[in-house]
Amino acid sequence: MNAKTAHLMRWWFIFIACLAPLPYIVYRLVVNNLGAEPAKALVEFLGKTSLIVLFVTLAVTPLSKFKVLPSFVKYRRMLGLSVFFYACLHVLSYGMFLVDWRNFIEDLYQRPYVIVGALAFLILLALAVTSPRAAIKKLGKKWKRLHRWVYLATFLVVVHVYWQLRADYFEALVYFTILVALMSFRLDVLLAWKSKVINK
Repeated sequence: MNAKTAHLMRWWFIFIACLAPLPYIVYRLVVNNLGAEPAKALVEFLGKTSLIVLFVTLAVTPLSKFKVLPSFVKYRRMLGLSVFFYACLHVLSYGMFLVDWRNFIEDLYQRPYVIVGALAFLILLALAVTSPRAAIKKLGKKWKRLHRWVYLATFLVVVHVYWQLRADYFEALVYFTILVALMSFRLDVLLAWKSKVINK
């Protein structure tokens, strides 16, 4: 198998894997298999899918450093855009099925978990908009500094999940543990980024 064919197969595999949760949740919605609160289940599923894909995206670089899946670095942009895709569906389903858009606007300044979620979404939006090669070329060194905000976005999403829980915090603890583990591999980068932000 030549390199071009292998690249194409990996591309399609990752693309299909990223899209797989969507037909799954749509099927469960159509057959009315989302429990007593289908709208809430849909919103939560889309949000958690976005977070899980975000974790996978952050894991690409550490894995490549340990020579595990080194060629997958080139597919990180696709994973990042998948994160934003599910984040958009999460926000849209929340506005359409759980609350109306008027209440959604009110939630933006009344509910802390919505506020941090919205901040995370805005960061992901900025990262998605600047993901094309043209943006990378135009921003130059600023592009890397901007995309390091993904760590803050991930932290905000974990807080967003934590503040919605009522009693069982195990899920949030798992997410926080994963986040700490991933960030520990990029500690040098985070310290350099923090220094540049403070010195501005």
